[in-house]
Amino acid sequence: MKRDMNDAPTPTGPLRGLRVFDLTRVLAGPTCVQMLADLGADVIKIEKPGSGDDTRGFAPPTLPGSKESAYFAGVNRNKRSVTLDIAKPEGQAIARRLLGHCDIFVENFKAGSLARYGLGWEDVRSAHPGLIYCSITGFGQTGPYAPRPGYDALIQAMGGVMSLTGEPDGMPQRVGVPIADVFAGLYGCIGILAALRHRERTGEGQYIDIGMLDTQVAWLANQGMNYLATGEDPPRLGNQHPNIAPYQVFATEDGYIMLAVGNDATFRRFCEGFDLRDLPSDPRFATNAARVSNRALVTETLAPVMARHPTAWWLERLEALSIGCGPINRLSQVFADPQVRARGMVVEMAHPATADGRVKLLANPVRLSATPPDYRLPPPLLGEHTDQVLSELLGLGTAEIAGLRERGVV
Repeated sequence: MKRDMNDAPTPTGPLRGLRVFDLTRVLAGPTCVQMLADLGADVIKIEKPGSGDDTRGFAPPTLPGSKESAYFAGVNRNKRSVTLDIAKPEGQAIARRLLGHCDIFVENFKAGSLARYGLGWEDVRSAHPGLIYCSITGFGQTGPYAPRPGYDALIQAMGGVMSLTGEPDGMPQRVGVPIADVFAGLYGCIGILAALRHRERTGEGQYIDIGMLDTQVAWLANQGMNYLATGEDPPRLGNQHPNIAPYQVFATEDGYIMLAVGNDATFRRFCEGFDLRDLPSDPRFATNAARVSNRALVTETLAPVMARHPTAWWLERLEALSIGCGPINRLSQVFADPQVRARGMVVEMAHPATADGRVKLLANPVRLSATPPDYRLPPPLLGEHTDQVLSELLGLGTAEIAGLRERGVV
């Protein structure tokens, strides 16, 4: 099933005119590249003939009425899919020719793997001195773990976040979305944007080495700093905050609510609003530091109060007092939420493989006033743009491309 892309909308984002050679798969790399694509870059996604990106097989679920993986669709819009076997010498030669038309090369193979195909940084830098080359791996290009493959769950475990997540007396917990992958991709994108600025000034490309374990450690944020300041491993606190109290989930009469009391003035306002006026004068509750030191007492004191009324009652009154609070939504509630809908966090695009010819995707949250993200191309079918790209960029004719296809190169 093919689409005629000659009439595809012209990119309008700030990266229009730039082209990306995308040799990534699964999540970290595709997340990085989709951000570049949403901002206007022309992305050539290189996939293995016959199978493509691993996530094409990560199903169910599939897009409604199709065999297309929902996982793949989530991080591959605005990309042109080209099938190319880089294990074959002809495929390697084509890849190197395509690089001559690209500004950015993003890959997430194991460290050193692409050198076997003549596509490592040292192999291509002399021929393409302005190329920005970004490698995203589990552990980076150096250090004792560099040869290891990286998986989100392993990085969450090794990087400490699982030791912080979960109930105090329960098992360590993985975050419910592959956040180590996503953060690595976003840090990679930030590095690429910085490298583009450097190239604009100097004409020089450069190499960007992103390790998922590095990025995991970097976003330990306040908990990482808590350890560095004390030398003590932070405990698991369930839904409580390590530095603020009360800042946690409470049971209500009919469900649960997140209560976020961010400072002492807000705590006093909370107490005055709900007939707890004696608490702010109690030295165990008077300051945030005191409440953190006595978090068990704070929880025991407030839990029966919160359980007296249903969630909706609390939300209405807490919001009226400008006290941080929120429902604990399931995804059906998230996507029905008026704020999420008002912000347009779901985008709908044409897609020929679905039952109704449309696909819903998560929108890009970056809001630029002059050059916002655009949605030009839906997630591509495997190899959908092979002929187009090889003809457009390399000048190959129909017979030449047919020969490559017969030999299993594309």
